Amino acid sequence: MKEIEVTCPCCEAKLTVDVLTRQVMRTRLPETGKARDPWAAAHEKVRDRGAAGTDKLDKALSNETNKHARLDDAFEKAREKLRREQDE
Repeated sequence: MKEIEVTCPCCEAKLTVDVLTRQVMRTRLPETGKARDPWAAAHEKVRDRGAAGTDKLDKALSNETNKHARLDDAFEKAREKLRREQDE
């Protein structure tokens, strides 16, 4: 029976897996003694994703709302530059 040891990316537990049967034979919690709750971690990720999405939407809306004023300013600057070049 051949076994390999892998580390869980979520909770950092050490898993000993039988290669032939693909079954977990042993599980050891991380040495630090604080195993992360996968449900709590998933809940935090989903909660943060919602807040980040709202922030992105607010930023995009603000950018779109101010677009008209920014384009008017850029047009006026270009017009002034053209006038100065024609005067010279």
